[in-house]
Formats: sequence, C-alpha cells, structure tokens
Amino acid sequence: MIYKDFQDIKLSALGVGTMRLPVKGSEADIDEAAVEEMFRYAIERGINYFDTAWGYHDGQSELVTGRALSKYPRDSFYLATKFPGYDLSNMPKVKEIFEKQLEKCGVDYFDFYLFHNVCELNIDHYLNPSYGIYDYLIEQKKNGRIRHLGFSAHGSYSVMKRFLEAYGKDMEFCQIQLNWIDWNFQDAKRKVELLNEHNIPVWVMEPLRGGKLASLAKEDEAALKSLRPEEGIPAWAFRFLQTVPGVTMILSGMSSLDQLKDNVNTFKISAPLNETEWNTLMEIGDRMVSKTSVPCTACRYCTTHCPMGLDIPALLELYNEHSFTGGGFIAPMALRAIPENKQPSACIGCRSCEKVCPQQIKVSQVMADFAAKLK
Repeated sequence: MIYKDFQDIKLSALGVGTMRLPVKGSEADIDEAAVEEMFRYAIERGINYFDTAWGYHDGQSELVTGRALSKYPRDSFYLATKFPGYDLSNMPKVKEIFEKQLEKCGVDYFDFYLFHNVCELNIDHYLNPSYGIYDYLIEQKKNGRIRHLGFSAHGSYSVMKRFLEAYGKDMEFCQIQLNWIDWNFQDAKRKVELLNEHNIPVWVMEPLRGGKLASLAKEDEAALKSLRPEEGIPAWAFRFLQTVPGVTMILSGMSSLDQLKDNVNTFKISAPLNETEWNTLMEIGDRMVSKTSVPCTACRYCTTHCPMGLDIPALLELYNEHSFTGGGFIAPMALRAIPENKQPSACIGCRSCEKVCPQQIKVSQVMADFAAKLK
C-alpha cells in the first residue's frame, strides 16, 4: 500500500468510502457481514482511512461503519464523517448532530471531520455566524474531539473561494469530485489550483465518477491498452490522480470485495501518467462529454437578449452535467439556490438568444428538455 504524509501521520493513499456499501435489498439494508469482510481485507492490506457521513445509506452508514471498525484498536484507523449541511434544516443542529454521530460511530473523537457539501445552496448558511457551526466545530477541535477539520465541496469554484476566504485559515484538507472527466468538465483543474494556492491537501471523491470510468467504449479501451497493456481500465482513473499535484487521499466507494481487491492491487505502486498518456485521457474525456453536451463557450451574448434575465451559460453548464451524468443530484441541488423565475422552466421560447449565439445552440429546446428532465 502506498502511503502519503499528512502533517505528522501517514495515510494510506486509498481510503474506503462508505456511500456505496454492499446491500441486501434497500439502500438502508446494508450487508454487515460483507462490510466486515471488506474492512478486514482493507485493514490487513494497509488501508487506514474510512470515510462515512450522516446521510449515507439512509443514515445507516455511520452505524455499520462504527460497528465494523469497533473490532480494531482505535489508534489503528482514521475515521472521517461530516456535518450534513446539504439539508438546510440541519443548520441549527450542529451540536445535536455531532454528539449523535459520536454515538452512532461508537467513538470518542473523529480523526477527520468535514463541513459537508459546500455548494450554492448552503454557502450563505455555512457563512452565517448565527448558526454557530464554525464556532462549534473549532471548539470541538480544541477539545480534541476533532483531530483534523476540513470541508467537502460540490459547488463551483466561486463558492469554494468564498468559503476559503472565510474559513480557509482553519481548513486542513478539502474533498472534491476529481477524475479525468471532471478535470475540465467540472472545472476541477481550477479547483485543485485554488487548493494548492492555499496549501490545502486534496481529498478525492468520485475517482471513477460513480463507475462511469470503470469501463469505456472499445476503441477507447484499446487506445489505453496500447499505452499500458498490463493496466486495467479502472486503474487509469487512479493513475491520473497519482499525477495531480496536491492529491493526498483518494476515496473509493467500493461495493464488493472484488472491487476492493482490484483497487488494493492498483495501490501497491504509484505510477503517474506521462504526457502522452495524460493527453490521451483528456482526448477520450472530451469525446465522451461532447456526445451529450451542448457546446456553450460562455461568451454571454445570449444573456443580453433574454427578456427573462436568465443566466443561460450557467444553466447550460448545469444541463451538460445533468445530461452526462444521466441525472444525479448536482444540477438539482444547484438549481434549488436559484429563484423560480430564473429556472430553465422560466424560458418563454422566444429564441432571441439563439439569434446571437455563435455556437447556434437551440437554447429554447435545451431549456425545455432540461425542465422536463427535472420533473
């Protein structure tokens, strides 16, 4: 197992994410025997970082993770969980939730604790001192019940920048969605650069983008195999991350022992990409995204011609994310922060914007399709 230095400790470069644990039926019905087997295999092979959260598996992930880890000495693993700010009703409950999380996980302290999912929807609430979230978590760190404090973000670069301007001096790590598709598609490159500027180590979530990068079109797989015949396709996602400056922790939400075994095997060595390999991945990523995306360049000619005052480039960016992912929560979550009269459904189909679009995007059709997808 590869290890990374983080302050005065060594972390396994691969961490176990517990959002996609094996289940026996419903999302909440976790197969605990399978989880115990996976955790045993992981620990025996050097993995020492386990990441859970309040909402994973309908609230059952923290319980199951805690029970599975209770079989091992407390100082033999690092446990991370998060304050669930993705639900605005939780904002006044930081103390209540934190105490409950300690109880659910069966521990006296968390090695790593995060402001969860900083995004457009909740940034104002996270920065609002009346909720006392920041003050309470800083207090828990001083009391030793949080060893390291950080945040996760699904929001835009500007949202991350606002959060860092307010709390950056106290953030020890940041977890973002990072993979070779999102390097350009979700502006992950710029987010990594922002974190590097602040000297904040990068934690990675969704390295395989929910499994989308575990298998590719035959011609794309052939192109990668010609460069590294011995490398499995999922391993390319991890080799990409081993090339990105600042990446310290790579979380994988593994749902089977076989997936865990494959990933452990990959992390026996560090094998960063060379320039040719990197460029090949970027070319494949561009082709994959172009199949479902509209080619907006954010020139903003359209916005000056929209009688409804819609931020068309921003909406098209969210449309591309939603279309490529095949749904998901990111676009709906971001749209919840936008007034109803600025949503895709507010487009009146006048086509004024289309007359000035250099890319000749049929904006009215896209907005109608977006609104239909969101229903």
